[in-house]
Amino acid sequence: MSLIALSPKRDDAATDPQRSANVRRVTGMRVGPLVVSDHSPCVIVAELGFNHNGDMGIARRLIDAAAAAGADCAKFQMRDLRTLYRNEGDADDPREDLGSQYTLDLLSRFTLGPEQMFELFDHCVAQGIVPLCTPWDTASLSALARYGMPAYKIASADLTNHELLRAAAATGKPLFVSTGMSTEEEIAESAALLHRLDVDFVLLHCNSTYPPPLKDVNLRYLDRLRELGRCPVGYSGHERRAHVAVAAVARGARVLEKHMTLDRGMEGNDHKISLLPDEFAAMVEAVREVEEALGTARARAMTQGERMNRSTLAKSVVITCDQPKGALVRPEMLAVKSPGRGLQPNRMQDLVGRRLGRDMRAGDFFYPSDLGAAPTPRRTFSFRRPWGLAVRYHDYQALSRCSNPDFLEFHMSFKDLDIPVGEVFDAPLDVGLVVHSPDLFSGDHILNLAADDDAYRRRSVDELARVLDVARAMQPYFARAESRAPAGGRGPKVVVSMGGFSTEGFVSRGERWSMYERVADSLRRLDTDGVEVLAQTLPPFPWYRGGRLFCNLFVDPEDTAEFCRLTGTRLCLDIAHSQLAANHAQRGLADWVSVLADAIAHVHVVDAQGVDGEGLQIGDGDVDFAGLALALARVAPSASFIPEIWQGHVNDGEGFWLALERLEAWF
Repeated sequence: MSLIALSPKRDDAATDPQRSANVRRVTGMRVGPLVVSDHSPCVIVAELGFNHNGDMGIARRLIDAAAAAGADCAKFQMRDLRTLYRNEGDADDPREDLGSQYTLDLLSRFTLGPEQMFELFDHCVAQGIVPLCTPWDTASLSALARYGMPAYKIASADLTNHELLRAAAATGKPLFVSTGMSTEEEIAESAALLHRLDVDFVLLHCNSTYPPPLKDVNLRYLDRLRELGRCPVGYSGHERRAHVAVAAVARGARVLEKHMTLDRGMEGNDHKISLLPDEFAAMVEAVREVEEALGTARARAMTQGERMNRSTLAKSVVITCDQPKGALVRPEMLAVKSPGRGLQPNRMQDLVGRRLGRDMRAGDFFYPSDLGAAPTPRRTFSFRRPWGLAVRYHDYQALSRCSNPDFLEFHMSFKDLDIPVGEVFDAPLDVGLVVHSPDLFSGDHILNLAADDDAYRRRSVDELARVLDVARAMQPYFARAESRAPAGGRGPKVVVSMGGFSTEGFVSRGERWSMYERVADSLRRLDTDGVEVLAQTLPPFPWYRGGRLFCNLFVDPEDTAEFCRLTGTRLCLDIAHSQLAANHAQRGLADWVSVLADAIAHVHVVDAQGVDGEGLQIGDGDVDFAGLALALARVAPSASFIPEIWQGHVNDGEGFWLALERLEAWF
């Protein structure tokens, strides 16, 4: 098998279009399917060298391990000993120094022939990993060119070997060039030669000792190397463990090369500084996490998680006394108090001297509309399906009076469960009822019907049983005819985030189904007479207690649909959660709606962005609402919905009214 298909063509866009006779800059290069540039993920190379010790079986196992560990490339070395050494590779030559004798002895026993190497390159391709190789001489380079390698690695020992550099550049393939054992003048000279030869290349910072003292690694030189070479840079590390390599990526290395072995006790010096497969996999994971954390240098903006925490932890400007609409705002009327749901304290002086646009009571927050921003009007709305509002005990009356909802969805806190229902309602309301269970309970208990700890899961079941009792107690106060209440079901719907989260990463598919089985068992323990429990679709990275977790259940549409089919459970389709899941899976939201169609009973309509930006205002994220409306009209025409904009309830529901206004044209 040949790698000709993987070989890149010259990509003029990857180099500086403003190059002149004297100045040229390499901004990126292609290596088969991989891109090396400052804007691409780091290319991770498993240096296998001759850690196969001449055994083809070990070599294949190394390739398999490199692919399983997440390496992008597996690299070997090829030598024609007769061409390379002055004594034609005679391992028994008594004239050689001790170091050369040791190396020649290993090479004479462990070197594989070209056809064996080609077989290993084919195995790399079969395993989905790009093969690379270091030619140590022009004879080996010719053999590799005959095979069709996508790129070549030039060893530190050959940085000053301009004959080999010219021959490698003549192939038209990009080069990875190590800079160990070299002076800065030699690096600059070779880089200038490669620029004149018009070849794409990356310079790899390297200290060619095995292992080097950490004081000699000098990762800060990556910055100087980038300037010197006018090209992307990488790091070829020979130190033990992986932390320095990960730090190199944080310093800007766009290629990372580390040795891998199956056993550090095997013969050969490279084994001693190599990572074992599980260590290499941990390094790859750490590199990808660091790359994600590096982000961009764009202007600082709050993340959605920070916005959520800011509303709880930050401070706002409040009014200190009751004042009527039209009153002049004076400094003594204002104070800074927690939480942070209103205007931030730095806007306090902007309020002084203004007239109040509404009646205010002591402790009320100020909002952007109090600074002159046009408020969204409260009005009646018309939709082709039942619609409602997300409310709390303390604001349901004020919000429901502003418009014409068909039902109210009470988002309960664990403290709300302790309030007798009769103290909240004194007469029946002409609307339907949905209840949203709390996620968080006292003692930092997050509802998790999938927990593998029996005591933890028992408590979750008991807490949810309390929620169902409250829903049943609330039902008599909601008298709206079923024709305009949320459609179908066996009484009030209770929306539940079932759990199934983990802290360190996603679990395997097999463990997911064990978790689903625990959810099903938990639901069987509940008395659902007079209510219907709806499972809410969940995001891959939920926000709990101000931080991010990994969610495994009700994220993937296929296994969610299968759970619903097997258990008879219906769904609350949370559009933001499912859009985030679709983004994470690199699929379209339409897939989710189509796969889950038979189970959709209720919808939380809200926008989302990326993989964890949930709760956004309609039109501010990734959701195609026109397409969503058509899909829901086709597969779930009677499903009820609410706009669930994060903090939509503040300032008398300002966010909800804006959402409903934008949705009215589609829904």
